[in-house]
Amino acid sequence: MVSKVQRWGNSQGLRLPKHVLESADISVGDEVEVIPQEGQITIKKLSKGKFDLAEMVSRMPRNYKPHEESLGKPVGKEEW
Repeated sequence: MVSKVQRWGNSQGLRLPKHVLESADISVGDEVEVIPQEGQITIKKLSKGKFDLAEMVSRMPRNYKPHEESLGKPVGKEEW
């Protein structure tokens, strides 16, 4: 497919046909990552980012020991 970069206000834009977006499983309003590389641009759909607690916990090392972090002395009117 050949397309042409065009001016849109103070920016430039590239129109993508519906069938191209459908084949990439991208819909209007989806967030995408634009990755510039030498002589080319890659567009990747971002996942929704739903977190699954059970899956996240399963990736923790078995010997993980949580510890308390110190954020320093209170600076304002914090009450601890």
